[in-house]
Amino acid sequence: VQLQASGGGLVQAGGSLRLSCAASGRTFRSYVMGWFRQAPGKEREFVACISATGGSTRYADSVKGRFTISRDNAKNTVSLQMNSLKPEDTAVYYCASGSTCSNVPARYSYWGQGTQVTVSS
Repeated sequence: VQLQASGGGLVQAGGSLRLSCAASGRTFRSYVMGWFRQAPGKEREFVACISATGGSTRYADSVKGRFTISRDNAKNTVSLQMNSLKPEDTAVYYCASGSTCSNVPARYSYWGQGTQVTVSS
C-alpha cells in the first residue's frame, strides 16, 4: 500500500483545513486508516483512526469535536476535516494504514510522506 497525503497549509486560528490521503492498491478497504501528527521536537501523536468499513472511529481527546475522519473506499481515500484549528495543532500530519484502530504508531504498517499544517495565532 502506498499512501499520499495532501491538503496541508497555513491557516489562522479558528480556521479549517481538509487533509486527504490517497491510497494505491486493491486492499485499501481491508485496512484501518489513521492520522498522526508530529510537531518539531515531539513524538508522533495519534489524531484519529477509522475502521475498514468506516463504521467506527476513534479520536484523540485533543481533537475530539473539532476533527472528523472519513473514508471513501470506492475512491481509496481517507480524509481528515479539521475545524476550529488552534496553534497547537501545528505539525506534520501523516496518514497510515494498519489492521487495528490504535493510537500506537507501531500498529500501523504503511505511512504516507506527511503534509505540513501550520496554524497561526
